Formats: sequence, structure tokens, C-alpha cells
Amino acid sequence: MAAEIRPLAQARTPVLLSEIEAFQDVVNTAVIIPKEDGVISVSQDRTVRVWLKRDSGQYWPSVYHTMPAPCSCMSFNPETRRISVGMDNGVVSEFILSEDYNKMTPARTYQAHQGGVTVVLFVLEMEWVLSTGQDKSFTWHCSESGQQLGTYRTTAWVSGLQFDVETRHAFVGDYSGQVTILKLEQDNCNLVTTFKGHTGNVTALYWDPVQRVLFSGSSDHSIIMWDIGGRKGTAIELQGHNERVQGLCYAPHTRQLISCGSDGGIVIWNMDVARQETPEWLDSDSCQKCEQPFFWNFKQMWDTKKIGLRQHHCRKCGQAVCGKCSSKRSTIPLLGFEFEVRVCDSCHESITDEERAPTATFHDSKHAVVHMHYEPTRSWLLTSGADKVIKLWDMTPVVS
Repeated sequence: MAAEIRPLAQARTPVLLSEIEAFQDVVNTAVIIPKEDGVISVSQDRTVRVWLKRDSGQYWPSVYHTMPAPCSCMSFNPETRRISVGMDNGVVSEFILSEDYNKMTPARTYQAHQGGVTVVLFVLEMEWVLSTGQDKSFTWHCSESGQQLGTYRTTAWVSGLQFDVETRHAFVGDYSGQVTILKLEQDNCNLVTTFKGHTGNVTALYWDPVQRVLFSGSSDHSIIMWDIGGRKGTAIELQGHNERVQGLCYAPHTRQLISCGSDGGIVIWNMDVARQETPEWLDSDSCQKCEQPFFWNFKQMWDTKKIGLRQHHCRKCGQAVCGKCSSKRSTIPLLGFEFEVRVCDSCHESITDEERAPTATFHDSKHAVVHMHYEPTRSWLLTSGADKVIKLWDMTPVVS
């Protein structure tokens, strides 16, 4: 069922502790149980399973429950041992786990959506069950009465949801690439603002209530840190994945961001450095270095008898430049570019070796991650992959 991995002594890399297999389909959500050697998983194969580590070192299911439809998402509250499971049929079902995690008792069922549930979140302090669906709606129910308290229509299919208890703000990320902030009351909500920074769907959201920053990941391979607490509208971009970002978590005690992607990458970002916003791209009809016309500038091409060039942009200064004036590449980690990007020749000369020093470390999970969960007290990371395998990692060597 599950193999215990005996890791080799290796420096500064996540240590693979265990692999849990035996799924018929992809595990859409799984969480590490705090203070227990256990994992809760919900899968496309319609099963909810609780895995506990046995004396053999292997994880075996202590609970195996089949649902009426494929399980798309799940929220677990350790204090009440309540599991909220969202399904492809639009239903959210809640269960209470016994103290020894060997029994699961049905608690309540909500017909929350007309399409599949995409995210579910139980908020203990408010006794609310928040959920989003493929029907482009965000709803919240009272977990005590089971009544629907309110609903909000979104512009696109919602793929990310976070909630700030103190201010009652919900952060809703969708397939149009925008993040909507809503202020929730008992039976209504007000639109506060929308953030637009991604060119692809929002695929991951993480809210840190201490620093008051929101992290969003996207299918455009980028991560954006929205500094809400700073009240200056600062948005820091991070480029470190080759495919869609699938999960985010912030470790406030070390000021590190952990991100996972469908490229299999686990990236640890140092957020305790003076990061800068990426510059706006400037518009020009000719190269801002050599003044050669771009190909749409027919008048200047005719006047100077020169062939029009293709427009590029320097990632450091934002100027519009031709290929000849931007032939070099460089990393610019403080601007979020951990991979080499196009820079103009003058900026390339100005970038020092100190400015090229990496601010992130890169690790390979060896499977295309579809979901991740970080448990900060032990510094354990769970990754669920497209290969239908759950992996447990000790992140102590890299998150410190």
C-alpha cells in the first residue's frame, strides 16, 4: 500500500519520507493530520481515506469511504476533526472523525452548487462553510443550521479561495486570471476590489494573515505577492516554474514561500530580501536604444530607408528594444526572475554578481504535482501527483 523510504544523508534538499499509493485515480486533495502520523485524502476515484502509519512504517487506510460522486476538494479542521468534502455533483458532505481516526460519522450535506465544487473551506470561528463551483458561484452556508447564507456570482469558473477571519474578507481566484476580494456579512457580501496581474487562470491562492500578504499562482507559470497590509499596492512577481503553479504555502517563521508546480518543481523562495516590482513595459514605435523603427512604423522605415525590426522589452528597465540591442540574457532574482531573461545591453553591464545571486532553491518532486499541503509544526510537505501517488517530504533541510 505504502512504502517507507529510508533517505540517504543529503544536504539542503527535501527528504522523501514516504509514498502512499493504491489509488485508482488522481488524489485531488490531501492533508497531513497535525500531531498524528496520518494523512486524509479525497480522490477522483470517489474515495475518502484516512491513512495512519503502522508499526511497519507503512501507511494503511483506517477509514475507507466511497462517495456518490468523484471528490474534487476537501477541507479539514483539526480542532473539531471535521472533514468537508466537495464533489463533482455540486454537493458538499461533512463528516466528523473519531479521536483515534478509525471512524468517520456523517454530519451534514449541502447542495451547494449546480456544477462541480472546486474549493471548499470550513471557517470554525464563523461556523461557515465556504465553497466555489464550476457554476461560477461562491456560496457560504451556516454549518450549524445547514442554511445557505449568501451567494456571489463570479465572472469565471473559480479555482482558488482563501479567507481572512479577522476582517471577514474572502479572496476568490478565477479562470479569467483575476482575484476578487469580497467582504462577507452574515447574509450578504460586498465587492471590495479586484486584482488583475495574471495572463492565465489563477490556480493557487495562499493568504498569510500575519504579514497580510496574498500569494497567487497561475497557469502562466508565475506567482504574484500582493502586499495588502502595506497599503501601497505593491505586487511582486516571481518566475520559477516551467508549467502551471499548483500549490502555495508561506512559512512565516522563516519568511519563506513554498511553491509546487505541474512541472514537478518544489521551489523555496526567500521572501526576507528586498524584492522589487517588475517595471512596466514601455511603448515605442522605434528602439529606445538605437532608434531603428519597429516593423509597423512605416513612415520612419520609408524616411530612413531601413527595414522594420521586431519589438522586444528589457525585463530590468522595461524599455522597448530591438533584438540587436538586447542580445544578452541574465537572471534578475530581486525582480523575481530566477531563470535567464532578455535584458538590454546597458542593463546587462549594470547587473552585478551580487544582484545575480539566487533567492530561491529548486527541487524535483519527480511527479507532476496537482496538490500540496504544508504542515508547519513538523515542517512536512505533502505532494499529490498526476501519477496517483502521495509523497511526504521532510522540509527541515530547506525551510530553516
